[in-house]
Amino acid sequence: SLFTLICRQETLAAGHPCLAPLQNQFISALHLREALIVIYYGEKRLSSGREYFIQCITMSSSAVDSKTVITLKGSVAVVSEFFFTAINSILYQRGIYQPETFKRESKYGLTVLTTTDDGLLTYLNQIMSQMETWLLDGDVQRLVVVVSGIDSGETLERWQFNVSVEEKESSGNAAFGDENSASQNNTAPSKTRVGKSIKEIHNEIQAIIRQITASVTFLPLLNEPCSFDLLVYTNKTAVVPKKWEDSDPQYIMNSQEVKLRSFTTSVHKIDSMVTHKVADEWEL
Repeated sequence: SLFTLICRQETLAAGHPCLAPLQNQFISALHLREALIVIYYGEKRLSSGREYFIQCITMSSSAVDSKTVITLKGSVAVVSEFFFTAINSILYQRGIYQPETFKRESKYGLTVLTTTDDGLLTYLNQIMSQMETWLLDGDVQRLVVVVSGIDSGETLERWQFNVSVEEKESSGNAAFGDENSASQNNTAPSKTRVGKSIKEIHNEIQAIIRQITASVTFLPLLNEPCSFDLLVYTNKTAVVPKKWEDSDPQYIMNSQEVKLRSFTTSVHKIDSMVTHKVADEWEL
Protein backbone atom coordinates (compact mmCIF):
# COMPACT_ATOMS: atom_id res chain seq x y z
CA SER A 1 0.00 0.00 0.00
CA LEU A 2 1.07 3.61 -0.41
CA PHE A 3 1.09 4.07 3.35
CA THR A 4 3.62 1.27 3.73
CA LEU A 5 5.84 2.75 1.04
CA ILE A 6 5.85 6.14 2.70
CA CYS A 7 6.78 4.62 6.05
CA ARG A 8 9.72 2.82 4.48
CA GLN A 9 10.76 6.03 2.78
CA GLU A 10 10.90 7.93 6.06
CA THR A 11 12.71 5.15 7.93
CA LEU A 12 15.41 4.60 5.36
CA ALA A 13 15.86 8.28 4.58
CA ALA A 14 16.73 8.81 8.23
CA GLY A 15 18.99 5.80 8.61
CA HIS A 16 20.72 4.93 5.35
CA PRO A 17 24.20 6.51 5.07
CA CYS A 18 24.13 6.99 1.30
CA LEU A 19 20.92 9.02 1.14
CA ALA A 20 21.96 12.31 2.70
CA PRO A 21 23.98 13.80 -0.21
CA LEU A 22 21.52 12.64 -2.84
CA GLN A 23 18.07 12.84 -1.30
CA ASN A 24 17.40 16.41 -2.45
CA GLN A 25 18.19 15.60 -6.07
CA PHE A 26 14.86 13.85 -6.61
CA ILE A 27 12.20 15.86 -8.38
CA SER A 28 9.35 13.58 -7.33
CA ALA A 29 8.50 11.32 -4.42
CA LEU A 30 8.05 8.46 -6.89
CA HIS A 31 11.78 8.42 -7.66
CA LEU A 32 12.71 8.38 -4.00
CA ARG A 33 10.30 5.62 -3.03
CA GLU A 34 11.39 3.29 -5.84
CA ALA A 35 15.08 3.79 -5.13
CA LEU A 36 14.66 3.26 -1.40
CA ILE A 37 12.74 0.02 -1.86
CA VAL A 38 15.48 -1.38 -4.08
CA ILE A 39 18.10 -0.47 -1.51
CA TYR A 40 16.04 -2.02 1.26
CA TYR A 41 16.06 -5.38 -0.48
CA GLY A 42 19.40 -5.16 -2.28
CA GLU A 43 21.95 -3.32 -0.20
CA LYS A 44 23.58 -6.54 1.08
CA ARG A 45 24.38 -7.66 -2.44
CA LEU A 46 26.93 -4.93 -3.11
CA SER A 47 29.72 -3.61 -0.95
CA SER A 48 29.10 0.00 -1.96
CA GLY A 49 25.62 1.20 -1.16
CA ARG A 50 26.33 4.56 -2.81
CA GLU A 51 27.10 3.04 -6.21
CA TYR A 52 23.99 0.91 -6.05
CA PHE A 53 21.89 3.87 -5.03
CA ILE A 54 23.02 5.89 -8.06
CA GLN A 55 22.18 2.91 -10.23
CA CYS A 56 18.68 2.86 -8.72
CA ILE A 57 18.17 6.53 -9.55
CA THR A 58 18.87 5.80 -13.20
CA MET A 59 16.46 2.88 -13.18
CA SER A 60 13.71 4.93 -11.52
CA SER A 61 14.12 7.86 -13.89
CA SER A 62 13.93 5.66 -16.97
CA ALA A 63 10.83 3.94 -15.58
CA VAL A 64 9.07 7.27 -15.06
CA ASP A 65 10.14 8.60 -18.47
CA SER A 66 9.11 5.47 -20.38
CA LYS A 67 5.75 5.55 -22.12
CA THR A 68 3.31 2.98 -20.80
CA VAL A 69 -0.42 2.52 -21.32
CA ILE A 70 -1.99 3.65 -18.07
CA THR A 71 -4.81 1.55 -16.58
CA LEU A 72 -8.23 2.91 -15.70
CA LYS A 73 -7.44 2.73 -11.97
CA GLY A 74 -4.11 4.43 -12.53
CA SER A 75 -5.78 7.22 -14.47
CA VAL A 76 -8.43 7.65 -11.77
CA ALA A 77 -5.67 8.00 -9.15
CA VAL A 78 -3.91 10.70 -11.21
CA VAL A 79 -7.13 12.65 -11.85
CA SER A 80 -8.23 12.40 -8.19
CA GLU A 81 -4.85 13.63 -6.94
CA PHE A 82 -4.96 16.52 -9.40
CA PHE A 83 -8.43 17.55 -8.20
CA PHE A 84 -7.27 17.48 -4.57
CA THR A 85 -4.20 19.59 -5.38
CA ALA A 86 -6.12 22.03 -7.58
CA ILE A 87 -8.83 22.60 -4.96
CA ASN A 88 -6.21 23.27 -2.28
CA SER A 89 -4.39 25.69 -4.59
CA ILE A 90 -7.60 27.60 -5.35
CA LEU A 91 -8.54 27.86 -1.67
CA TYR A 92 -5.07 29.20 -0.85
CA GLN A 93 -4.59 31.56 -3.79
CA ARG A 94 -8.08 33.07 -3.49
CA GLY A 95 -7.78 33.51 0.27
CA ILE A 96 -10.77 31.33 1.19
CA TYR A 97 -8.77 29.95 4.14
CA GLN A 98 -6.03 31.67 6.10
CA PRO A 99 -2.52 31.09 4.64
CA GLU A 100 -1.18 29.80 7.96
CA THR A 101 -3.52 26.80 7.70
CA PHE A 102 -1.58 25.45 4.70
CA LYS A 103 1.69 23.56 4.47
CA ARG A 104 4.17 23.36 1.62
CA GLU A 105 4.63 20.08 -0.23
CA SER A 106 6.56 19.01 -3.32
CA LYS A 107 4.39 17.64 -6.12
CA TYR A 108 4.60 17.64 -9.93
CA GLY A 109 8.02 19.26 -9.65
CA LEU A 110 6.43 22.25 -7.90
CA THR A 111 5.92 23.49 -4.37
CA VAL A 112 2.18 23.25 -3.70
CA LEU A 113 0.07 24.24 -0.69
CA THR A 114 -2.07 21.69 1.15
CA THR A 115 -4.48 22.47 3.96
CA THR A 116 -3.79 21.35 7.51
CA ASP A 117 -7.35 22.10 8.67
CA ASP A 118 -8.74 18.79 9.97
CA GLY A 119 -12.35 19.58 9.09
CA LEU A 120 -11.47 20.62 5.54
CA LEU A 121 -9.22 17.58 5.05
CA THR A 122 -12.01 15.24 6.15
CA TYR A 123 -14.45 16.93 3.78
CA LEU A 124 -12.07 16.82 0.80
CA ASN A 125 -11.12 13.20 1.44
CA GLN A 126 -14.79 12.21 1.47
CA ILE A 127 -15.34 14.06 -1.81
CA MET A 128 -12.29 12.48 -3.45
CA SER A 129 -13.28 9.00 -2.29
CA GLN A 130 -16.69 9.31 -3.93
CA MET A 131 -15.18 10.94 -7.02
CA GLU A 132 -12.90 7.95 -7.51
CA THR A 133 -15.90 5.61 -7.44
CA TRP A 134 -17.75 7.70 -10.01
CA LEU A 135 -14.64 8.03 -12.19
CA LEU A 136 -14.17 4.27 -12.20
CA ASP A 137 -17.77 3.88 -13.36
CA GLY A 138 -17.39 6.60 -15.98
CA ASP A 139 -20.06 8.77 -14.37
CA VAL A 140 -18.22 12.08 -13.83
CA GLN A 141 -18.84 14.88 -16.32
CA ARG A 142 -17.28 17.80 -14.48
CA LEU A 143 -16.14 19.15 -11.12
CA VAL A 144 -16.85 22.78 -10.25
CA VAL A 145 -15.37 24.81 -7.40
CA VAL A 146 -17.82 27.63 -6.62
CA VAL A 147 -16.56 30.67 -4.71
CA SER A 148 -19.34 32.77 -3.17
CA GLY A 149 -19.38 35.97 -1.13
CA ILE A 150 -20.57 35.38 2.43
CA ASP A 151 -22.06 38.86 2.83
CA SER A 152 -23.56 39.30 -0.64
CA GLY A 153 -24.45 35.65 -1.25
CA GLU A 154 -23.36 36.11 -4.87
CA THR A 155 -21.34 33.59 -6.88
CA LEU A 156 -18.07 35.32 -7.66
CA GLU A 157 -16.03 32.56 -9.33
CA ARG A 158 -16.61 29.12 -10.87
CA TRP A 159 -13.55 26.94 -11.44
CA GLN A 160 -14.68 24.24 -13.83
CA PHE A 161 -12.88 21.00 -14.68
CA ASN A 162 -14.55 19.03 -17.47
CA VAL A 163 -13.91 15.28 -17.56
CA SER A 164 -14.05 13.23 -20.75
CA VAL A 165 -12.93 9.73 -21.61
CA GLU A 166 -10.28 9.88 -24.33
CA GLU A 167 -10.53 6.36 -25.71
CA LYS A 168 -12.17 3.21 -24.49
CA GLU A 169 -10.42 -0.13 -24.70
CA SER A 170 -13.39 -1.40 -26.72
CA SER A 171 -16.94 -0.39 -27.49
CA GLY A 172 -19.65 -0.05 -24.87
CA ASN A 173 -18.54 0.14 -21.24
CA ALA A 174 -15.65 -2.33 -21.45
CA ALA A 175 -13.14 0.32 -20.41
CA PHE A 176 -15.05 0.69 -17.17
CA GLY A 177 -14.97 -2.99 -16.28
CA ASP A 178 -18.35 -4.08 -17.70
CA GLU A 179 -17.48 -7.59 -18.86
CA ASN A 180 -21.02 -8.32 -20.07
CA SER A 181 -20.99 -5.35 -22.42
CA ALA A 182 -17.55 -6.35 -23.66
CA SER A 183 -18.63 -9.89 -24.50
CA GLN A 184 -21.76 -8.72 -26.29
CA ASN A 185 -19.89 -6.32 -28.56
CA ASN A 186 -17.15 -8.52 -29.94
CA THR A 187 -17.81 -7.37 -33.50
CA ALA A 188 -16.84 -3.78 -32.81
CA PRO A 189 -13.20 -2.89 -33.47
CA SER A 190 -11.14 -2.06 -30.40
CA LYS A 191 -8.98 1.02 -30.07
CA THR A 192 -5.47 0.95 -28.74
CA ARG A 193 -4.50 3.82 -26.47
CA VAL A 194 -1.17 5.54 -27.03
CA GLY A 195 1.25 5.21 -24.14
CA LYS A 196 2.15 8.30 -22.14
CA SER A 197 4.82 8.69 -19.50
CA ILE A 198 4.13 9.88 -15.96
CA LYS A 199 6.57 12.71 -16.58
CA GLU A 200 4.55 13.96 -19.56
CA ILE A 201 1.32 13.83 -17.56
CA HIS A 202 2.90 15.66 -14.62
CA ASN A 203 4.28 18.36 -16.94
CA GLU A 204 0.77 19.04 -18.24
CA ILE A 205 -0.65 19.12 -14.70
CA GLN A 206 2.18 21.41 -13.64
CA ALA A 207 1.11 23.96 -16.25
CA ILE A 208 -2.44 24.07 -14.83
CA ILE A 209 -1.24 24.45 -11.24
CA ARG A 210 1.02 27.30 -12.35
CA GLN A 211 -1.98 29.03 -13.92
CA ILE A 212 -3.98 28.66 -10.72
CA THR A 213 -1.03 30.15 -8.82
CA ALA A 214 -0.90 33.06 -11.26
CA SER A 215 -4.67 33.66 -11.02
CA VAL A 216 -4.13 36.60 -8.65
CA THR A 217 -2.73 38.51 -11.65
CA PHE A 218 -5.81 38.20 -13.88
CA LEU A 219 -8.77 37.68 -11.54
CA PRO A 220 -10.52 40.54 -9.70
CA LEU A 221 -9.86 40.94 -6.00
CA LEU A 222 -12.34 39.27 -3.68
CA ASN A 223 -13.47 42.20 -1.55
CA GLU A 224 -15.48 40.21 0.97
CA PRO A 225 -15.08 37.02 3.02
CA CYS A 226 -15.86 34.03 0.83
CA SER A 227 -16.92 30.39 1.13
CA PHE A 228 -16.78 27.59 -1.40
CA ASP A 229 -18.92 24.70 -2.64
CA LEU A 230 -17.96 21.67 -4.70
CA LEU A 231 -20.39 20.65 -7.44
CA VAL A 232 -20.01 17.31 -9.21
CA TYR A 233 -21.90 16.78 -12.46
CA THR A 234 -22.63 13.09 -13.05
CA ASN A 235 -24.52 10.90 -15.46
CA LYS A 236 -28.17 10.26 -14.56
CA THR A 237 -27.35 6.59 -13.95
CA ALA A 238 -24.78 7.38 -11.24
CA VAL A 239 -25.45 5.98 -7.77
CA VAL A 240 -25.56 8.96 -5.41
CA PRO A 241 -25.08 8.46 -1.62
CA LYS A 242 -27.81 9.78 0.65
CA LYS A 243 -25.52 12.41 2.17
CA TRP A 244 -25.24 14.12 -1.22
CA GLU A 245 -27.98 16.47 -2.40
CA ASP A 246 -29.01 18.21 -5.60
CA SER A 247 -27.81 21.75 -6.15
CA ASP A 248 -28.44 24.55 -8.57
CA PRO A 249 -25.47 25.31 -10.87
CA GLN A 250 -24.77 28.66 -9.16
CA TYR A 251 -24.05 30.44 -12.44
CA ILE A 252 -22.63 33.96 -12.64
CA MET A 253 -24.93 36.26 -14.60
CA ASN A 254 -22.49 38.99 -15.63
CA SER A 255 -19.31 37.00 -16.16
CA GLN A 256 -16.10 36.56 -18.09
CA GLU A 257 -14.44 33.22 -18.84
CA VAL A 258 -10.72 32.43 -18.84
CA LYS A 259 -9.75 29.13 -20.41
CA LEU A 260 -6.90 27.28 -18.70
CA ARG A 261 -4.67 24.42 -19.84
CA SER A 262 -5.79 20.81 -20.13
CA PHE A 263 -4.14 17.46 -19.48
CA THR A 264 -4.73 13.89 -20.52
CA THR A 265 -3.71 10.54 -19.09
CA SER A 266 -4.63 8.80 -22.37
CA VAL A 267 -7.73 7.51 -20.52
CA HIS A 268 -9.20 10.74 -19.13
CA LYS A 269 -8.93 14.27 -20.45
CA ILE A 270 -9.40 17.24 -18.11
CA ASP A 271 -10.24 20.66 -19.57
CA SER A 272 -10.13 23.52 -17.10
CA MET A 273 -11.44 27.07 -17.03
CA VAL A 274 -12.43 29.76 -14.57
CA THR A 275 -15.41 32.12 -14.84
CA HIS A 276 -15.48 35.26 -12.71
CA LYS A 277 -17.98 38.03 -12.03
CA VAL A 278 -17.49 41.25 -13.95
CA ALA A 279 -18.18 44.36 -11.91
CA ASP A 280 -21.21 46.40 -12.98
CA GLU A 281 -20.57 49.96 -14.13
CA TRP A 282 -22.00 51.46 -10.95
CA GLU A 283 -19.58 49.34 -8.92
CA LEU A 284 -16.49 50.65 -10.70
